[in-house]
This record gives sequence, structure tokens and C-alpha cells, in this order.
Amino acid sequence: MTKKNEDSDILEEAKKRFQACEDWEADFRKRFVEDLKFANADPENGWQWDQVLQQNRTDKRKPCLTINKTRQHNLQIINDAKQNKPGVNIRPVGDGATYDAAQVFEGVVRHIEYQSNAEQAYDTATTFQVEGGIGYWRVITDYVSPDTFDQEIYIRRIKSPDSVYLDPDIQEADGSDARFGFIFEDVSRDRFEAEYPDYKGDADLDVIGKGDFWCSKDNVRIAEYYRREQKADKLVAFVDPLTQQQVIVRKSVMDDNQKAMYDLVKGEPSTNERSVLTDEVQWFKIAGNKIIDRRVWPGKYVPIVRVIGEETIIEGKMDRKGHTRALKDAQRMYNYWTSEGTAQVALQTQTPYIASVQATEGLETYWAKSNLDDAAYLPYNGLNEDGTAIPPPQRTQPPTMAAAYIDGMRICENQLMMASGQYQSQFGQNENATSGKAINERQRQGDNATYHYIDNLAIGIKYTGKILIDLIPKIYDTPRVIRILAKDGTEGAVQIDPGAQQAHQPTQDPNQEPDENQAVSAIFNPNVGRYEVESDTGPGYATRRQEAFNAMTQIASQDKGFLEKAGDLYWKAADFPMADELAERYANTIPASVKGKGPPPEVQQLQGQLQQSQDAIVKLTQQLNDKEKDINIRSFEAESKRITALGNSGPAITPDQIQPLVKQAILEMLMGGSPEGANAQGQQMPAEQTQAPQQPPMGQPMPIQPGMQQ
Repeated sequence: MTKKNEDSDILEEAKKRFQACEDWEADFRKRFVEDLKFANADPENGWQWDQVLQQNRTDKRKPCLTINKTRQHNLQIINDAKQNKPGVNIRPVGDGATYDAAQVFEGVVRHIEYQSNAEQAYDTATTFQVEGGIGYWRVITDYVSPDTFDQEIYIRRIKSPDSVYLDPDIQEADGSDARFGFIFEDVSRDRFEAEYPDYKGDADLDVIGKGDFWCSKDNVRIAEYYRREQKADKLVAFVDPLTQQQVIVRKSVMDDNQKAMYDLVKGEPSTNERSVLTDEVQWFKIAGNKIIDRRVWPGKYVPIVRVIGEETIIEGKMDRKGHTRALKDAQRMYNYWTSEGTAQVALQTQTPYIASVQATEGLETYWAKSNLDDAAYLPYNGLNEDGTAIPPPQRTQPPTMAAAYIDGMRICENQLMMASGQYQSQFGQNENATSGKAINERQRQGDNATYHYIDNLAIGIKYTGKILIDLIPKIYDTPRVIRILAKDGTEGAVQIDPGAQQAHQPTQDPNQEPDENQAVSAIFNPNVGRYEVESDTGPGYATRRQEAFNAMTQIASQDKGFLEKAGDLYWKAADFPMADELAERYANTIPASVKGKGPPPEVQQLQGQLQQSQDAIVKLTQQLNDKEKDINIRSFEAESKRITALGNSGPAITPDQIQPLVKQAILEMLMGGSPEGANAQGQQMPAEQTQAPQQPPMGQPMPIQPGMQQ
């Protein structure tokens, strides 16, 4: 088939599919526009009034007031969704997936959301979801800069749901099974001709839709067409003869090394093969009767995310609606009763005076303009000719609004609350609920009545996570450093390495303090493992941070030692200048064991007891040494006296005879005061040195010892 014939088939397919979408959504799209206009009505556009009724009232000079209470009911849901936006949570499933790798995946997703201003896309879709019944955003890829082949992933808002059509045969709530989708965009003719000069004349030819729908004098409508096709493939499983590891891979994505290894083991019992069908998403840009651009989308999902308000299919007819639809009649009644009550009062004449002719006779100039001028006083004739008193002029009762109109407005206001499930307590009014519990209960009832909008938003964000988890390994397919974003807003960096053996490998010891100078915190391979996406709803991180600070403030007021144990966390939750610096300073004063980075408490307690025992032993040893020294000194003094007495009492003793006795005395003093003390130290003196010469009886000469000289 030639390229021209293939393009013709694709264009014909796109036209048929678009027509199927239009037929399926025709009734809804008309109501969608009406609901959207009704939700955004104001006194200038009058979109909450029937045109025929409005014209009749205008002809009769009756007011058509618009008091748009529907908008406030819608904003309660929209703004609550902005404050409590669902987040993407990723969980490891298997095939080498780890918790740490899942946390990195989450950080990459948050980084994509941050750099894409994804909150604007989510908020725009939520607004249309609540007001009209459905909103959209999309996921795209683009090059990081003109001088690189690296791509980034972006989430982009779709400013008008009217420009999107999705497969009407979708079965899944998130639309993940869509086989095709369209996104239309009107661009100026000058811009189109500048970007696509080769297709100037082709843009005027109509292929999709009708002529007035497709192009105009100044604009050209471009259609982006996604189509998902199933491709036949083979899944093979074999044992790599080099690594002895099992490899499971599709033939269409096998690299040269895998092909070579597979050829070697083909036919062996451990090698299996089966037929599979895989999805390939193709993207085309169509203008007129030409395909002006095309490519294969790297993911397996059509990257258009829808957020539905309510969707019903009754008797084969589909209808979608938001929060506005149920409020329309009550709102119209409120506008009518307000306008009628205002008209009743406004169309009455100004309140006149009732006075006798005699009271104002001769003073007509004062009283003629009494209803127009703010006179300081109005004179009147107090007496008639016979001196009888004349009653002063009196005003009649002023016009009042009929009670029926006031009651009607009250009834309509209650009907608006009943239809929406949102009561006065949610709008800051006290209502009849005076206790905190009663007010919270009413607020909870209102949240329950509208929770399906937040839940459907969570479904859309979860589907976005599935698209991103599928795209990240395919877009970040070369070694590079990417930024990741934690839940608390802190930034980090990881090294993408598609060749790494593990899904996640930290670059520093997790038991040590993190090194702020470390360029990357981990090596991450997004190709390893399988992961699932969850979506959580609840307050955003900023709200939870404020709640945490308030809770810790209350704890700190009751526990005086709280700051010594958790001062760093307390100031980290604060939201004022220099709070981070305070947190860092407090962190330096808190022991590592308190922060969970030291030994466990029981080990620390044993260490403390051991230290106390060691201190006691050292102290006792010191005391014993002091006592021994005192004993030794006294022993030495006694020995000295004995030696002196020995020398004075008997025949003259030579220095050589005295020297062993002195050495023995000094040795005993140093070694504990006795020969046993010397032996206890592991040092034994020779027998001739450890035995003192025996003393002769008084008056007899001292025997000569070996080594003594006479």
C-alpha cells in the first residue's frame, strides 16, 4: 500500500470515528454549553433567564434580576478540590521493584507535575467537571532544548472540553481503554501557513466535521488524532548461557545481544515462546484533507485524561452533568421571586401626605415638592378661621414587599441547599447548629453529598500516574541526572542508569547524616520492576504542615522538654522566615539516639551502666592505690629504722651488706608492700634478692651472706 493510499485510509477512519463521537455526545454537548452558561451567569449576560420570558418582562418594564447562588455552591466544591488535591502514590509490585525505587518514581512524577504547572491543568478540568460535567487534560513529551535529543514529559491543560472527543466505547472509569481520541485546536491562518507552508491550500478542504466547523476566513482548525492499534508479537523466555539468568522479552524489542543468546538456546527445554498482542499508539496531525505530521507515541495509553462529574446511560442515551444541573430550577425560582418582589415595591408610587385643604392653604409651594425635596421643615396651618385646631398632615404607610415573595425566596434558598447537599454552615453562616459537633456534622454531610467529584478527580490523577509510569522508562532511556521532588517540596537528584542491575542503589550510607555536597542521592533504573499507582485524597502538604505545627505547639505548651527532643521537627513545620535555620540549629543540639541515628535505648542504657561501673572501678583502684602507698611509706619508714638500728646495735656492717636490704625494702614498697605483691605483678626476684639476711641474736656477729664482703 502506498503512503498516499494509507493516508487516505487513516483520514477516512478518523472521519468515521469522529462522526461516531458526535452522534454519541450530541445531546450532552448541547446541555453542557447551557449548564456552563448558567453556572457563569451574571446581571449583564442574563444566562439564567429564558430568552422569551426575559423579553416579555422587559417589554412590561419588569426587572430580570440575577442573584447567582449556584456559583457559590459550585465554588465550594472547586475550591475544596484545590486545597485537597489528590496525589500520586506508587507501590512496588514485583520483578525487582523496591520501596525506595517507588519513592524515586513518586519524586519524578512530582517533578513532572511541578515543571508542568500541572495544578493549573487539574484546576481547569475540575472547574469544567463541576460546572458542566466533564473536564480534560493531556500528557505530552517535548525536547528539553533545541540542542539536545533528551526529552521531558509535561502535563498540559485543555482550556475547553468542547475541543476533545474520546472513544465512545470506553468501559473503564478512567478511560484507560480508549482506542482513539481527538483534540482540536483553532490557530490563526498566518500561524498555520508559517509553520506548514507546504499545506496552505489543503487547510480549506473539509474532511472531519462540517465546513463551518472546520475552518474560517481567519482561522484554521487542526485535529490531533490518536489511534491505538494491536500488533502481533512473540514473547520469549530463555536462560542466558553467559549469566545463567532467565530473560523474558518480546521479540520486537530484543537487542542484538539478546537475539544472539536466544539463537544459541533456541529449541532447548528451558526456552519458551508464545504469541501476544501489544498496543501501539500512533499520533497524527490533520489539517483539511492532509496529514501534516505523524509519529509513534512512546506510551501504550491514549494520553488524554478525562474527569467526569456524573455520567449516566439510560435507554442507550448518554448524559453527563455537573453540580449545576440540579440547581437550575431552584435558582430560576429564586431569581423570579426576587425580581417580582422588587418590581412590586419599585412600581408603587412614592408615599404621599394626607392633609386637609385648610392645613396647606397658602403653603402650596412648600408641599408641592415635599416628596422630592429634603426640606428642613414643612409649615402648615394649625388653626382654621374659628380657631379650631387642624390635624397636621400625615404620610401614608410606605409600600412593603409582599410576604409571599419573601417566603418564596426563603423556600428557594432552602431548595438550593437541599438540591446541592450544602448547607449554611459550609458558607460561614451559623444556621441552627450552635455546637462545634453539630456544625462539623453538617459540613461532613455536605462533603459526602459532593465527594464523588473529588473521587473522580482522584481517578483522573491516578490514570495520569499510570501514563507517567509507562512513559518514564521510555523517555528517560539514557544516562542522565534528573531532579526529583519530595512531598515536603525539597528537591533532590538521582542518576538515571538504564543499565543498572538494581532498581535503586543509594550513593551514600543511609545510617549516616546525608552529605549535602553529594551530587546525587541514588542510582535509579526505571526499567527494573513493576509498579502500581494509587491516588490519595486529603489536605495538601501545606495544610498538613500547618496542622502539624498547631498540634506540636499544643504539645510543647504541655511538655516543657518537647523542644529538646523534637525542636528540629517543630521549627521545620513552621512557615515563617528563618524557621529552617532554627530547625537546623536545634537539630545540632539533639542527640543522634533521639533522632533514631544512634544505638537503641536498651543498648545505650547498658553502655551507661558499663561506663558507671568503669568509673567506680577507677575510683576504687585509685583509693586502693592511695592506701597501698600510705602502707608502703610506713613500711619503708619502719624498715629504714630497722636497718638503722641494725647498723647501730651490732658489729659494723659494710655498705655491701646494707645494699640488698635497701633494695628489698624499695621493691616491696613499689610492688605492694610484700614479696607476694611483687609476685602478683608477674615479676619474681631471685631468691638471694627476695630473702633478707637473717639477723643474729643481740651481741652476736651477723652471718656472712653470699655476695657479702667481710
